[in-house]
Amino acid sequence: MVGALGVVFGDIGTSPIYTLQTVFNPSDPHPVPVSTENVFGVVSLVFWSVVVIVTVTYVLLAMRADNDGEGGIMALITLLRRWRGQRGRRAALVLAALGIFGASLFFGDSMITPAISVLSAVEGLKVVQPSLDELIVPITAVIIVVQRRGTEAVGRLFGPVMIMWFVAIGVCGVAGIVDRPEILKALSPTYALGFLVGHFGTAFFALAAVVLAVTGAEALYADMGHFGRRSITRAWLILVFPACILSYLGQGALILDNPSNVSSPFFLLVPGWGRVPMILLATAATVIASQAVITGAYSVASQAAQLGYLPRLRIAHTSESTIGQVYVPWINWLLMVSVLTLVFAFRSSTALAFAFGMAVTGTITITTLLFFFIARWRWGAPLWLVGIGATVLLVVDLLFVAANLTKLIHGAWLPLLIGLAAYTVMTTWERGREIVTAERRRLEGSLREFVDHLRNGKPSTRCVHGTAIFLNRGKQTAPLAMRANVEHNHVRHERVVIMSIETEPVPRVPARERIVVDDLGYADDGITHVTARFGYMETPDVPGALATLDPAATEGRLQLDQASYVLSKIELRCGSAPTMARWRKRLFIATSYITADAAEYFGLPRDRTVVMGSHIEV
Repeated sequence: MVGALGVVFGDIGTSPIYTLQTVFNPSDPHPVPVSTENVFGVVSLVFWSVVVIVTVTYVLLAMRADNDGEGGIMALITLLRRWRGQRGRRAALVLAALGIFGASLFFGDSMITPAISVLSAVEGLKVVQPSLDELIVPITAVIIVVQRRGTEAVGRLFGPVMIMWFVAIGVCGVAGIVDRPEILKALSPTYALGFLVGHFGTAFFALAAVVLAVTGAEALYADMGHFGRRSITRAWLILVFPACILSYLGQGALILDNPSNVSSPFFLLVPGWGRVPMILLATAATVIASQAVITGAYSVASQAAQLGYLPRLRIAHTSESTIGQVYVPWINWLLMVSVLTLVFAFRSSTALAFAFGMAVTGTITITTLLFFFIARWRWGAPLWLVGIGATVLLVVDLLFVAANLTKLIHGAWLPLLIGLAAYTVMTTWERGREIVTAERRRLEGSLREFVDHLRNGKPSTRCVHGTAIFLNRGKQTAPLAMRANVEHNHVRHERVVIMSIETEPVPRVPARERIVVDDLGYADDGITHVTARFGYMETPDVPGALATLDPAATEGRLQLDQASYVLSKIELRCGSAPTMARWRKRLFIATSYITADAAEYFGLPRDRTVVMGSHIEV
């Protein structure tokens, strides 16, 4: 639970800093007037939005749909990919594409969250000393730059810091409620419904800011594999949910007491002597929130690469003890530049809030839709039950989406643009990879026929001492590098292992199921095919997998400490075949340049790795 508090709840736990402030922001294109009725209505909407979206949609429902313990929208996509292989191909294909767009929106979320979270915390300086206003953006930029290298050194402090944070905001909320206890009436759904029905125009536009209270809900689901459903559920119900609601109620009471407090109700709720410590604690909490969503982006990118939606990326594991702490350099630098650009462009948390809601509501809506589809298909839930549940929750989600669309020209276009760009890259890579794989299969030819020809001495080759390991896409075709070595150099090694890496649609593959060996029809020719199976959450380790082999299965000892590893490098060229639009071919080729070095990715020893090149036209 402590670990989950430090990683999972950072984003949603820091939402009280800016949610009510944004709702009543007078510079909003559709401001909500400050009145007793509106305050009760907004606080009630916040409470019931958190209950319906976070507690019901995610904690009680979505977290029951897991892929071997892993959660998140990528887990739903892999479940849909399995279903596509069995039945309903067209429907599953459409839903999987929708899921990819939801994952793409998450990248927009991971760019906006660090900017809005850290900005909102540092903006507390204005409450202490208004003259410090000009320093807010530079201080935020420095914090973000310092944060870019990850947080392994302070990672163990995440849980305790967030416990302090939730206790502090809960206590401050109670202090506000004691002054105006009538704010507790906002817990009744009649105030939320009355506000929506009686003042629909005002309430509808307010939803665009109310949704900020549920930002980070996807993290509860995505991090389920790291901490388990039970730990996340308990942490949410015992500490996070009560603390956040107490803070919202306390801020509502403060605004009721004095409408001028809408400028920064979160920090004004804190006694004067405690504001500077609260600003420091809020800054620490928002840095943790930012790091959590950045790490989430690493995880999504890593899983997308394993599933074939992105090229192979270099991934560094930054901690030997903490599950899920990974560092993806290319994604890290992209996020840092993007976050700094957002900070200097928007310059305030309220301006960024207009953009933030679109990414959140889009991802939540897609997750809800995919969940009910899987509930009906996988669990066989009654159609009437699925219909009622999906209708109620999707109506709520779509209300939030519609409200955020009203902010389109005020910044909501940004996450949609980021999501569309990421979606285009991911689907283009998937399509391009299919084209290249098909062409490569044609050039490589049948592996069985190739081995038969070697057996029959066609072409004539000389057998040299040693072991060579050729990495290949599968066992249907011959490795290009091995074919070139035989046809041009007329040599082959005494021991040859053709190794294929398969990424299964499960997070992790048990060790006993890792390796499959095939002698390719001959038990005495020294040529063996080995398939190593890894889950999409695992980093392939070729030497480690080979070390587990029984020498009897590979027709003799492989001498791995002296073996040569041979890779086939493909150079892509833009061809004239009508496989894709020309701009998509160029995008595919450009994306291929960020592909991680294969030797490093598969853990190969560089001093014994040989690369042989070829080219393929897209």
